[in-house]
Amino acid sequence: MAKTGYTLPVFAVAAAKAAVLHLNGYERSPSQIELHLLPGSAMIPIEQVAQVDDRTALAICRSDPGDNLDLTRHTPIWAWVQWGDRQAQPLILEAGEGLGRTAEGEAAIYRYARQLFEANLLPWIPSDRSLTVRIIMPEGAQLAQRTSNAAFGILDGLALLGTSGIAQPLSVADHLEAFRETLGQTAATQPHLVFCIGNNGRQVAQRLGIPEAVQVQTGNWLGAMLVEAGALEVSSVLLLGYHGKLVKLAGGIFNTSSHVADGRLEILAAMLAQVPGEGDRLAQIRRVLAAKTADAAQRYLAEQGIGEQVFQKMATRVSERAIAYALKYSDRALTIGTLVFDRGGVVLAQDPTASDLLARWANVEP
Repeated sequence: MAKTGYTLPVFAVAAAKAAVLHLNGYERSPSQIELHLLPGSAMIPIEQVAQVDDRTALAICRSDPGDNLDLTRHTPIWAWVQWGDRQAQPLILEAGEGLGRTAEGEAAIYRYARQLFEANLLPWIPSDRSLTVRIIMPEGAQLAQRTSNAAFGILDGLALLGTSGIAQPLSVADHLEAFRETLGQTAATQPHLVFCIGNNGRQVAQRLGIPEAVQVQTGNWLGAMLVEAGALEVSSVLLLGYHGKLVKLAGGIFNTSSHVADGRLEILAAMLAQVPGEGDRLAQIRRVLAAKTADAAQRYLAEQGIGEQVFQKMATRVSERAIAYALKYSDRALTIGTLVFDRGGVVLAQDPTASDLLARWANVEP
């Protein structure tokens, strides 16, 4: 049976509560802390706790997301807490090293996480004091480079977000079935759909004014979802995604998980080889193949002044491959268009069909 774990905010709050109890003299060296999870409760292990001075303490937890595939597994989370004189806000939350900040400079601590801090810490704050809590994640900045946080304005680290304290693991089959169920519900009332690849796809869809009612998230199962759309007799699908994901479809890879296949740079190099123009094309192809990431290759192509042409070719090829795939396995010819954007959500290219499909919602509020 899959093991249930907890989301990142739970461990940040547990460390903070351990440090506060240590200062208050209730638990000099707690091995675990009971937390209210809103709803429910949990006992969270504490790795270390120490008093810095009579007003300050530090405690450490380690993230345990259970059997979920989570890059924060076992990452240390420190909570530095300090008493101060009473202020307007009794609880002050700060971003230390490795915890992200918004573009406005605020700590990337979102609604559920703030509620969790308040529920578990406010009862321990005396009426004549305020408590400052600074969350530090020594590995946070490095881990954040492997996420899409920067595309959503979360800078320099990870965020404390989520709507629940429980990280409930789902099997691959469960995930796919959940996506298919949502697709079926949406297709029952909407013949023209937008497949949003990842959360950044949904963000771009909203910015483009595409109604939420037609948006469908797909995860990595583009092939299975396209076949399902064909079986449901959907009229059209707009593929909306980050170029590093959608480029795989141009090479005939219809599961975009990194655990299944890669080939992104090779496919991008093949698209480049088909773009006419001046310059040492062979040298450019070699530079693309030598790039460390798809993002680095995209930036290089932009610097060379050929990025738009390459990604236009890629978008057209993605649509062609997707149409053929859906026809082969669902025996239905879908109208499919493709729009690709970069890591920051900036549109790189769209094929003519995508332009036609987007025009359907040009004057509709999201």
